[in-house]
Amino acid sequence: METPYGWITIAIFAGLIVTFLQRSVEDSEPRDSILSYLPPSIGCAVSNYLGNEGYPIFAILGIAAVLAYIYLVIKPFKRHGG
Repeated sequence: METPYGWITIAIFAGLIVTFLQRSVEDSEPRDSILSYLPPSIGCAVSNYLGNEGYPIFAILGIAAVLAYIYLVIKPFKRHGG
């Protein structure tokens, strides 16, 4: 982790892991599919790569897209159906 992009994407990925683990032990429905966590995980990896390779604008746009996906699809702040 040689750039801030590494730290930022690792923090986002850690948040994804915690969200998935928390929801996987809940008894409520609907359950999250692990496949819904694949796009932001890949987005974190690609954004980190772009930042490390010297493309900061694309890295920042990638991170913003990942955060938008997490907010709109995974909805970490509001539970589905409730």
